[in-house]
Amino acid sequence: MNKNLKEHIAYLLCVNIERIQSISGGDISEAYLLETETERFFCKINRGENGYELFKAKKLGLQAIAQSKTISVPNILLCESLEKGGFLVMDYIEAKRPTETDFELLGHQLAALHHHTTQNEFGFSTENYIGNLEQSNSNHLEWADFYVQERLVPQLQLAKATGRLNDNEVPTESKLLQRCGQLFPNTKPSLLHGDLWSGNYLISNNGTPYLIDPAVYFGHHEVDLAMTRLFGGFGASFYNAYQEHFAPIGNEKERIDIYQLYYLLVHLNLFGNSYKASVTEILQRYF
Repeated sequence: MNKNLKEHIAYLLCVNIERIQSISGGDISEAYLLETETERFFCKINRGENGYELFKAKKLGLQAIAQSKTISVPNILLCESLEKGGFLVMDYIEAKRPTETDFELLGHQLAALHHHTTQNEFGFSTENYIGNLEQSNSNHLEWADFYVQERLVPQLQLAKATGRLNDNEVPTESKLLQRCGQLFPNTKPSLLHGDLWSGNYLISNNGTPYLIDPAVYFGHHEVDLAMTRLFGGFGASFYNAYQEHFAPIGNEKERIDIYQLYYLLVHLNLFGNSYKASVTEILQRYF
């Protein structure tokens, strides 16, 4: 972080920033801990062409979760544009390693978020981002229509356009719709975090769960669960607590695979061919 930006943030916050420390904050943005004599702030900077738009979308997503009054998110202090990109400043959450009790509370509160339903259609009021890839949220009355047309098809088309998938590896939209229509339930739209892996929640020192870095929309609640399981899972107490609020309806294993397909396609498009085998295995099994 350069001196001019430090001084600009200090001016906007009306504080004297005494220390700046570079910290881990994801793959696509710089992240910093800003410290005054008495306060700590978390700052992310993205200098990409869509950096400011990305942070505006994150802000809207965090506000949507906050308005549900079900689970905590960091308080957003600044969301501003730069000459190129933008920056986001939030309260800094001092995090600890989760205990089984912490995971249990996270499970209950995520379930409460998923019971938060304020619209009858699947989608969201604005487009947003998954990583730094655009995520379309046009509203649909049918969940299978939304998931195929707004999630799978755009990522499959991007992978084909960049040569990461061949034509014969990409199913037709009609085949995707047919299979998803068979496996997906008649469900109400739940407010989803949208990108819930282990790097996108925190447990504060006092045991409060926080969600960060969302890609929100209204969809089937199992999508968030599928993402939690993609890279190792959250622990048995989390899933046991969550399942107290949602009864099993059958075909969960198949839906988990298809919901994880979206995230694997995103990783294929963001990070390259190390994810191709996982993508093609699911495509061949179901489509």
